[in-house]
Amino acid sequence: MEDRMRYGARNAINATVKSIKTGDIVSLVKFDVTAPAEIASVLTTESLKALGLNEGDRIQLVIKAIHVLPVKE
Repeated sequence: MEDRMRYGARNAINATVKSIKTGDIVSLVKFDVTAPAEIASVLTTESLKALGLNEGDRIQLVIKAIHVLPVKE
């Protein structure tokens, strides 16, 4: 749980990367969560590449204010 504070957020949801739509500047990443729901995150393509996210990856979503921060450790 201390990892959550490293990102300045307390809420976290386990999820699987469902799809990635890559653009020149930003990318849209959709996630499946354990409940029958979906959460999406828009992030820069540079950040997407730095995270190394791929469809099917198991990740944790850290929720901060209105932002969904994908965290892959």
